[in-house]
Amino acid sequence: MIRPTPRALAVFGAGLPIAALPTLVGGSWSWVPWLWCLAAFGLALVVELLRLPSPASVAVDVAAPKLAPIGSTVDVVVQATSRHRVDVEVRLSCRGDAAPPVPVQLALAGAPVAVTVPLQPRRRGTVRLAEAASRWRGPLGLLWCERRQPLGVEVAVVTDVAAVRRRALQMASNREFQVGLKIERYVGDGSEFDSLREFVAGMDRRAVDWKASARHRQLLCREFRAERDHAVMLCLDAGRLMGEPLDGMPRLDHAIHAALQLGYVCLRTGDRVGSFAFADKPQHVLLPQASVHALQAIQLRLAALDYGTAETNFTLAMTELLRQLRRRTLVVLFTDFVDSVTAELMLDNVRWLARRHLLLFVAMRDPLLDRLVAGEPASVEDLHRAVVAEDIRRERLLVLERIRRAGAQVIDAEAAAVGPELIDRYLQVKRRELL
Repeated sequence: MIRPTPRALAVFGAGLPIAALPTLVGGSWSWVPWLWCLAAFGLALVVELLRLPSPASVAVDVAAPKLAPIGSTVDVVVQATSRHRVDVEVRLSCRGDAAPPVPVQLALAGAPVAVTVPLQPRRRGTVRLAEAASRWRGPLGLLWCERRQPLGVEVAVVTDVAAVRRRALQMASNREFQVGLKIERYVGDGSEFDSLREFVAGMDRRAVDWKASARHRQLLCREFRAERDHAVMLCLDAGRLMGEPLDGMPRLDHAIHAALQLGYVCLRTGDRVGSFAFADKPQHVLLPQASVHALQAIQLRLAALDYGTAETNFTLAMTELLRQLRRRTLVVLFTDFVDSVTAELMLDNVRWLARRHLLLFVAMRDPLLDRLVAGEPASVEDLHRAVVAEDIRRERLLVLERIRRAGAQVIDAEAAAVGPELIDRYLQVKRRELL
């Protein structure tokens, strides 16, 4: 498609005062300047049209990776070729929840020219690059030549498993990470009997085995090792509130990242890990499994979670979870709430769950509330926002305190700190043998 540029409209508009001369001064000679202007403008358009590269002379090709981890930016390669020397502007249109790609300028002179365009997905799913709209001007800058080329390039947005494994590998150098994976030689660190050794000064006197000491006629004490084969259940709320964005990603994706990190650590320490997702009804149940290969099954189940729009039904979900769990389990619950009124039904089910299992309640704190409260108000509206934010924060703290009194452990941290704090809390549970 060919259309005039703003420069062509400006040149044509500059000649309009000359067209008004016959009306202002009269006389047959007053039409001559206007006719000369029209002739010059028409000749310039003809020259521009003859020298303007045709749409078939410019080809645009787009290449993108098949997979893109959410929370990161991937590079889309835009390559253009032309038989003529021309400056081409290319705009990519995408369908899906992603930031619009920025337009790029390419100076073509016969050889192919490539440039990378950043693409930042906001949610899991599929981002489709629908078409590439390219345009270029003629040598006089009076006409645009536009071409729309369908692409059909699809990018699958998935969970960033590489980041999960990097974080888990960083924990491998920590001595506490080895609890349950290797036998610990510290008395009191576990509950399973390992061996007897001769008592030396500084050892815990409560570890002395008096019957064995009497048989061997020397003072002996017991050594223990950390118990393995615990059951850990990763429970994720996929309801409406978990689809809200937080630090550039939905809360559900932050929860999936933290859950996979914890699952990797649990499997490496010899425990069994399962997953459970729910919204208005239970969506999938994967009972705890052993070995690191179980992480792939958990990853596939969690990556398939969709963003829900329905309210979470805690009663139905917790009833199904209690029916599936046959032994005492560490239940890690990722969810969120708005205020104390909407959290009442959740609290009743949390108390019910905490009576039979060790419950670890994980909530992600919104840093916007802290910024609104701590910031200095510049207007009455800012003051109102600060008051409302303080009320929401106070109600949130009251609900979390009620959850602690129900017997559950609570993690309330920002999205970036949930993963490390969750792993630290899990290691504390292992060391204290709370299961």
